[in-house]
Amino acid sequence: MILCAINLSATNPSDKNLPDIDYVGDSIEGHRLDIHLPDTGADSYPAVILIYGSAWFADNAKEMAFNTMGKTLLDNGFAVATINHRSSMKAKYPAQIQDVKAAIRYVRANAGKYGIDPSFIAIGGFSSGGHLSALAGATNGIKRHKAGKTEIDIEGKLGEFTDTDSHVDAVVDWFGPIDMSRMENCQTTKDGNSPEAVLIGGAPADNPELIELLNPMTYINADCPKFLVIHGDTDDVVPHCQSVYFSELLDKNGLLEEFVTVPGGGHGPVTFNDDTFRRMTDFLKKELEAKRRRQTNP
Repeated sequence: MILCAINLSATNPSDKNLPDIDYVGDSIEGHRLDIHLPDTGADSYPAVILIYGSAWFADNAKEMAFNTMGKTLLDNGFAVATINHRSSMKAKYPAQIQDVKAAIRYVRANAGKYGIDPSFIAIGGFSSGGHLSALAGATNGIKRHKAGKTEIDIEGKLGEFTDTDSHVDAVVDWFGPIDMSRMENCQTTKDGNSPEAVLIGGAPADNPELIELLNPMTYINADCPKFLVIHGDTDDVVPHCQSVYFSELLDKNGLLEEFVTVPGGGHGPVTFNDDTFRRMTDFLKKELEAKRRRQTNP
């Protein structure tokens, strides 16, 4: 079922829950987002964009992202924007990161209408949503990228706000797949039936350049934001080594705030807990304060 988009002219910034906003303007489910605001009476709030995990198969699971960690963020003073993206069954990569970039641009461009502080927009997600969150942060300022003879448009031209900056100010990666060249036993690619194969439209082993362009590790540079990485050490869906590889690279580039390994943590169960949620909010508050200090003392 396709839901009607919110009419921006009728949006009231005092509303605390704003569902099914069409951030591209094409009326498809994969281009909807919900905005939730804390009930504290502030004029504006720093924001966190959340992305669900689904092995990139779902195009309408934003509510799951909110139910997982949205209330924790609201209780800590952050506005929360949960976003849909097109599924890998309906659109191939880089469509998904183009959707994420479009959602970030939309939130920043319309921040005043929704009671959001556009100077701090962080991003976070779990599983495939962790991958897309990490990719969004790793590609701050990168619009196109080439590996060998393959070039992709990362930024895309979706929506009305193509001139708005799509950077994010902090990233929380919850057990995201990061290096698809080493997803099988931490050594090699998975086969042509894997989720990443569906995402790129072919077996990873046959498309090494596209796999390179899919991997957030490809883009890491000193201009990226800080990252918090969280992963359970018994995850049987995304190997724990994925976050080990990623954290080592982030640390080498001075971008790793913390790598949290959860003993006995699975692909969500046990890994999601009061301590890891606290680490997430503490990290985001720290990055928010650092951003405000830089703005006060440039």
